[in-house]
Amino acid sequence: MSAINSTQLLAQLNWRYATKQFDTNRKISAPDWAALEEALLLTASSGGLQPWKFIVVTDPALRTRLRPASYGQAQVTDASHLVVFASKNNFSEADVDAHIKHVAEVQDAPIEALGPLRGMLLGGIVNAQDETARNAWARNQAYIALGNLLTSAALLGIDACPMEGFDRAQYDEILGLKAKGYAAAVIATLGYRSPADKYAAAPKVRFAKEQVFITV
Repeated sequence: MSAINSTQLLAQLNWRYATKQFDTNRKISAPDWAALEEALLLTASSGGLQPWKFIVVTDPALRTRLRPASYGQAQVTDASHLVVFASKNNFSEADVDAHIKHVAEVQDAPIEALGPLRGMLLGGIVNAQDETARNAWARNQAYIALGNLLTSAALLGIDACPMEGFDRAQYDEILGLKAKGYAAAVIATLGYRSPADKYAAAPKVRFAKEQVFITV
């Protein structure tokens, strides 16, 4: 399997930015969106536990309802796609057991052989933290998926904007997340930049490597 080279990688990461204005007439193709969904499925997570749901909001009326809960940000209604990253509330022993059962099925392994993995996950995540800490852990996992989506989209030449500027409680209510055992963690809008978006040509602002990297 061939890989992209370092020049291609850095070119796409320099090309991407947090898109403020989307072209409302351009939509992500079905094959490209399917690839992005697969990329999200392949996201790494602590212990492989995947304590999340990815809500792809396609209903225009629902997106219109979500826009005020997003402080009026136009990306929520104008972008081709809106993804809400929802994290699992009160991650429990039952969730670990469901994961262990799935691992055994996929890898065709006796479930007894996964006892050490189960013990590690219970000890390190479920039993070692209270509910508040487990909820924070799950939210952090959702951000790993967000980063993966942003990079994957950039590699496909698709614009995106990660967004924390929204009312999580309102999102939970509008999308009925609490009843499902989840809570909105972060959102992302994806599509194609508008030619009118002045931020597309703005120089990328990053600290110098010397200020960021520490080699020990």
